[in-house]
Amino acid sequence: MRKTVSFTRHSANIFFHLLTRCNLRCRHCYINPDQHGRNTLDIDTIDRWLTLFAHRHPSSNVIFLGGEPTLHPDLSVAVKRSRQLGYASVTIDTNGYLFHDILNRVTPKQVDYFSFSLDGPDPSVNDPLRGDGSFKQCTQGVVAAKKHGFSASLIYTVSQANIDHLQRMPPLLVELGVDRFFIQVIGVRGQWTGDAKRVESLARVDRDTWLKVIPPVAEAAARLGITVTFPKVFLGPDEPFECAGLVADNYFIFPNGRVYRCPLCEDYALHSLDIRHDRLVETPKVNESDLFPLLIPEGCVMNRIIQPRNLPPAVDGKRHYKIACCLLKEEITASSRPE
Repeated sequence: MRKTVSFTRHSANIFFHLLTRCNLRCRHCYINPDQHGRNTLDIDTIDRWLTLFAHRHPSSNVIFLGGEPTLHPDLSVAVKRSRQLGYASVTIDTNGYLFHDILNRVTPKQVDYFSFSLDGPDPSVNDPLRGDGSFKQCTQGVVAAKKHGFSASLIYTVSQANIDHLQRMPPLLVELGVDRFFIQVIGVRGQWTGDAKRVESLARVDRDTWLKVIPPVAEAAARLGITVTFPKVFLGPDEPFECAGLVADNYFIFPNGRVYRCPLCEDYALHSLDIRHDRLVETPKVNESDLFPLLIPEGCVMNRIIQPRNLPPAVDGKRHYKIACCLLKEEITASSRPE
């Protein structure tokens, strides 16, 4: 099986944002240009930064993102350079518009996965979240990628706005020929968080709903031969909490040179690393890395600091569950699903 981004202990992933510009304005977009920059990296800079991280983690997975990465005219060059540098896998995250004829400028030997974002089983659910016409364009993009011989994954960001439609996704995945399905929990971050009504309408679903819906849908898709990855989100009170910042190597690179280890911090100047003069430099304390070792009853310390609404309420001084790390996820396949 082809490799792609991995959300397990000891995994290494380079999430490389080539630009923050996008042709869509998704209601839940996590990009924050004030914190991430508005520039588009030139190919020489991309080459140097790819080399920098290849030397740091030669067997890591690289994932090209934006904004919309296919808007970058030299994305195909970056892909080919990644292969030359020996990255374990190359993934392109896209909204499906596939600009610059990208499907004809790279090959399935160079790109392990095109990963498409779709947030509903039909236009009536997806398009209010991602933009008019985006369902049609994305599904056509998946079909086109498969016809060119590429492997395709699909990302569904779950919120209160679309959780009721998730169970309708497995048949669509089969129809499109999707190989992997990523169920993603919505993050309360990005420019959209300044709109209180939008935050409320897109808020994370509650624990009971998550447990009722997500595992059965994952199993249904696995029965159809699709590999499914999804965050556990909620841990029992006695389950151990692990932070990916301590047990995995994830790097979120932005065009202004900021490098984060935890995506929850991306609205703030808490990044642990900067790229300066093509060197990776640790930022002064206090940064995100200083927070990773902190153990709290609620589980994820970043939720306590940044997204406290996600934390469980205490009842009689006790908490009945914890919040898991968003970068350590479950994976289920046809062979691993419960009987």
